[in-house]
Amino acid sequence: MRHRRAFRTAMAGLAAFASVIAMVVVTTGTAQAAVICDQFGSTKVQNNKYVIMNNNWGDTTQQCITTTDTGFSVTTASHNKPTNGAPGAYPAIYAGCHYANCSTGSGLPLQANTSQFSTIQTSVSMTYPSSGTFDAAYDIWFDPTPRTDGQNTGAEVMIWLNHTGPIQPVGSRQATVSLAGGSWDVWFGNSGWNVISYVRTSPTNSINFPVSTFYNDAVSRGWAQRAWYLTSVQAGFEPWIGGVGLGVNNFSYSIGGGTGGDTTPPSTPGTLSASNVTSSSVNLSWGASSDNVGVAGYDVLRATGASGGSFTSVGSPSGTSFSDSGLAANTTYRYQVRARDAAGNTSPVSNTVSVTTATGGGTGSPTCSVTASVQTQWAGGYVMQVTVTNTGGSTTAGWSVPFTMPSGQQVTNSWNSSLSTSGQSVTARNASFNGALGPNQSASWGFQANRGTGDTQVPTLSACTFS
Repeated sequence: MRHRRAFRTAMAGLAAFASVIAMVVVTTGTAQAAVICDQFGSTKVQNNKYVIMNNNWGDTTQQCITTTDTGFSVTTASHNKPTNGAPGAYPAIYAGCHYANCSTGSGLPLQANTSQFSTIQTSVSMTYPSSGTFDAAYDIWFDPTPRTDGQNTGAEVMIWLNHTGPIQPVGSRQATVSLAGGSWDVWFGNSGWNVISYVRTSPTNSINFPVSTFYNDAVSRGWAQRAWYLTSVQAGFEPWIGGVGLGVNNFSYSIGGGTGGDTTPPSTPGTLSASNVTSSSVNLSWGASSDNVGVAGYDVLRATGASGGSFTSVGSPSGTSFSDSGLAANTTYRYQVRARDAAGNTSPVSNTVSVTTATGGGTGSPTCSVTASVQTQWAGGYVMQVTVTNTGGSTTAGWSVPFTMPSGQQVTNSWNSSLSTSGQSVTARNASFNGALGPNQSASWGFQANRGTGDTQVPTLSACTFS
């Protein structure tokens, strides 16, 4: 098993706003080639339609790429990573958003239950060197919310067109299917989000397919959901050894049978205001935006504290009002709102509104409740998603959830928690960042477990305590 995804996204978060400090622009006829050697450098091409990123997230040795209007090539690389671990990098070209670095006119984020989702088409042609260890792969991301920044937590769909050496995807092989004119081994694992990898049984250097082809298969297996949002379509390489000579010759992405030609953003929403502020909720309202092809909806953004901190999306209403609940008592929050159209263009953000919630309704001990459900399962294992909620009137410093694994079962991976085990007894405790829960606040975490074929038992998680 490789744990590269958890490492890569952690590093990418630091790189979202990294500057391209080692870029040389070379004029080549009608296009300009950017030589990017910065670890997390990126550039935009075709009037910002696509983003090309170096993303040398997993290695300290230098990697350089030379970009074109339709792709890139790796010109400097000396990766030498163990093949049973994480790769050195993921240089790629993409449409959509990756840690707040967004292309223009992609129509993303887009919910997978819409008719437009089935019209998304992408293609790529690639060049492979004669040596080295690598995979050539699409990396297609989905999130339960229309996220444009930070780590996606829904599904990561990888489509391996080619790979060399003993490397393998996250998780284990589950099936073999025929899709998009080829035969694919299907792998499933979890890195805090579901990782579904389709590994072509006979390598190819080009493909043209609707994104829904592979996502529909993942949904049918219970590993993805129609309500999740597609946030980016990326094509590139994961090199373990070497890397020079890897190249994307031509990448394309289109939505609705077109090329995403609408690049006009909606107007800035009207004045944002807050009302009915309680100890755990606030109502927001704003003036409607306008757009040449219509406003598809709005994104409500929130930051914690009177200043500083990054804004993240907390809701995507279709109208001009939103109620934000589950807030901590006696805490300051700042809000903004922006509009988006069907092509994915977003407006400038509105004015910022700052509110401070009222003091909590009680001073007694916090009360803990826990809910758990099977997120997905297969013949030899399952993934459980768990939520701990403070239903009391005061803030807690930490939480723990004890439970017992059925005989013969074993936890293999967990996220957003710290697990200790003794035989079949397991205790999950909060991570460093999700222990303090105010009234009506919750913390979500989960784990993956192995079990014998035919075993359908899952543990019962019904009790939790606060510290």
